[in-house]
Amino acid sequence: MTGSGEDAHRAPGRLAALLIDASTEAIGAAGGHAGGVYLRSHTPGVLRLAVLAGLPGPLFKPWWRLHADRPFPVADAYRLGVHVVLPNATETMRRYPQFAAGLPFQFGSLYVPVVGASETYGVLTVLRPAVPDAAEVLPARERLTRVAEELAARLDDHREAVAWEGEPLCVRPPTAHPSEGRLGRFAWDPASGVVTADAPLHALLGVAPTEFDGTVQALAEALSPADTERVLAALQETAASRPPPSLPLYVRAPDGGLRLMEFWTPDPGPSDSDTRPVRGFVLDPGPSVAGDAAADLLPEGVFCLDRLGLVAYANPRAAQLLQRPRDLLLGRSLWESVPWLNQPDVEDHLRGALLSPDPVHLHVRRPPGPANDSYEGDWLALSVYPGPDVLTCTVQPTSRMPDAAEAADGADTAGASSLAPLYRPIVLAIALTEAVTARQVSAVVMRELLPAFGGRRFALYLLQDRHLFLAWESGFPPGFLAPFDGVGLDARLPGVETLTTGRPLFFDSMEQLSAAYPGIALDATEGARAFLPLIASGRPVGSCILGFDRQRSFSGEERSVLTALAGLIAHAMEKAQRYESEASLARGLQQALLPRRLTDHPLVETAGRYLPGTQGMEVGGDWYDVVESGDGLALVIGDVQGHGVQAAATMGQLRSAVRAFALGDRPPDEVMSGTNHLLIDLDPGQFASCCYIRLDPATGIARAARAGHPPPLLRNPDGSTRVLDLPGGVVLGVDPGARYPVTELQVEPGAVLALYTDGLVERPGIDIDDGISALRVALTRAGNPSTRLADLADRLTTAARHTVERPDDIALLLATRRPERRRRQR
Repeated sequence: MTGSGEDAHRAPGRLAALLIDASTEAIGAAGGHAGGVYLRSHTPGVLRLAVLAGLPGPLFKPWWRLHADRPFPVADAYRLGVHVVLPNATETMRRYPQFAAGLPFQFGSLYVPVVGASETYGVLTVLRPAVPDAAEVLPARERLTRVAEELAARLDDHREAVAWEGEPLCVRPPTAHPSEGRLGRFAWDPASGVVTADAPLHALLGVAPTEFDGTVQALAEALSPADTERVLAALQETAASRPPPSLPLYVRAPDGGLRLMEFWTPDPGPSDSDTRPVRGFVLDPGPSVAGDAAADLLPEGVFCLDRLGLVAYANPRAAQLLQRPRDLLLGRSLWESVPWLNQPDVEDHLRGALLSPDPVHLHVRRPPGPANDSYEGDWLALSVYPGPDVLTCTVQPTSRMPDAAEAADGADTAGASSLAPLYRPIVLAIALTEAVTARQVSAVVMRELLPAFGGRRFALYLLQDRHLFLAWESGFPPGFLAPFDGVGLDARLPGVETLTTGRPLFFDSMEQLSAAYPGIALDATEGARAFLPLIASGRPVGSCILGFDRQRSFSGEERSVLTALAGLIAHAMEKAQRYESEASLARGLQQALLPRRLTDHPLVETAGRYLPGTQGMEVGGDWYDVVESGDGLALVIGDVQGHGVQAAATMGQLRSAVRAFALGDRPPDEVMSGTNHLLIDLDPGQFASCCYIRLDPATGIARAARAGHPPPLLRNPDGSTRVLDLPGGVVLGVDPGARYPVTELQVEPGAVLALYTDGLVERPGIDIDDGISALRVALTRAGNPSTRLADLADRLTTAARHTVERPDDIALLLATRRPERRRRQR
């Protein structure tokens, strides 16, 4: 919960203003209580939170930076260009278990991509109250979509490249209950040093215009004599286009009341100056003195936080129990004022209160107080009651908590490190369930485990034939681990002994490691190391090393968590090794079922391509074939529903059936009908689509039938390409009485027929007709009549081949009648 007081980046003024306006507008449009904008960064594949409205930034630091390929709603909205609607926590857990494990609270959320004229800039997101059904959120989604479209249009006009680096800007959303207090406005020009204030501000400050000398120093002193330096520093930061730590600022008026200041830099266009004019307002909340006076008399501690975590009110009892004077609490963030509240449990409860409508209750242990302080126990009972604009908190002494609630090994809870939050094992376990290869398991550990403990280096060894082989490394000097690759189990090395003994080894410093293993090569002079055994169900799998750049000690809780996580990694790695063996067999089966080479014909050139999906076993039911059929050629492409070995086996049976019918020179409609009856008789619980074209190479006459399959494309010799409108029947395996009409067409020499499966043209959130149109355009532009068909097939599948996530298989079959010149050459 600890945050830096300095901004880590210089925020572009106009870009920041656009994003802040869009965030606050989005919250109002979608009926939310918080939201923000994620933008792409200069690091490929990384999204950064640029603006966070309505939530304290430090509390949500784990979500400041996201990889675009992670299974998170923001990443899906950006990568796939789709709207993600999560009406409640149940739907969030069903679709995004990793995200839900990190924020297990009752809230709904919306995610809309910000798509410009030619590129996607980022994602607009809003967190809102949970509702039972997604239909209730649709009007809010439509309004949010309009806000995203307006933001995209403004970013298209932005003069500079749109990207974000560093920390997010944390801003306050519009209040649900407008204040009845007084408001005054001002403007400050740093170049001239002149401050102008309107009449309401003069009245609020009690300073007549004739008595005000128009300097920023005079303004700050009139606003808050006790906080003059804070006001001046915040104004100067804003003038330099660097946002102050948080806005608005809470300052204490001369009479002890609380005032709020908000200021910003308008966009005046290009400027040679390092500073820009500042405009702002001052708000006196109004007649709350009676309420404050009444709360001051309460016997229990009461304090209020705004939605950015700043203390807006605290009664004397709260100040006493929190061990901080009231003037050091008001207007400051809770975690800066009361640093011993920086505990994972407190952070988690505050997140819950900010995201859900239900109150939260917890116990927290406070550190020893001054000798002259009268203590009523080490433990405090803290309750947080959420509201639309503020959180009301009560605090009172309580009896000592049971031993089970105390930290492991007698550690002081108040000083517990937040490096290992308790939900990390849950997040890692969920992430590992989605990792199916050894490489994916290693990537998950790098992404989830190391950041949680502040680690910088990672190495994973797997056991094979009583030797440990390096499977993954990151952060170590190049070549340092090479001598340890393939070491036997008799070597005296910590990575070996942690596996043979089954005990994790922790070294707080490199000196400890060197003393325990004299002569061992070291990769650094400083740092801590943890060696963890990977043992699954009593069977050794390997070992892993976590490296840290600095010396550190491992608490009892951290040792327990790391040991448990090592067991999770071991089981995931064992599963991955088993999967890779099975996948190798499945891929061999698929390769055996697909044609090794296509039938050669002197008058026709053909080319085929197959790309497996990247999910599951990477095998499926797509196939293509070219078969001699009488004096012609049969061009076949098909797609069996589903993936895995069962789909591949069904595909093999259908391919054999279609080939048999084609060799008998059966008409296309009879081929489709016969294959349909065969699939129904087999009853594999699957259906299939298919397109069958019998081509006469001499005349170019083609007769085609289609069973629920995407329509083929025909590129004419002049380069124009059209979608062939073939009336077809239903998919195979559904209706025994289905009919498959035959269409006749002419294929000129040099024309290209393209048959494909839906994996090439279908994407989540994109209509398949748009995908077919895009393939038609690609086929038109991909080559000329002299282009080899194999090269053309490679060009059409280039984008798909480089796509990391292919949910479906892809098959492509191209055929062309050779022109007369090529026929003579052949």
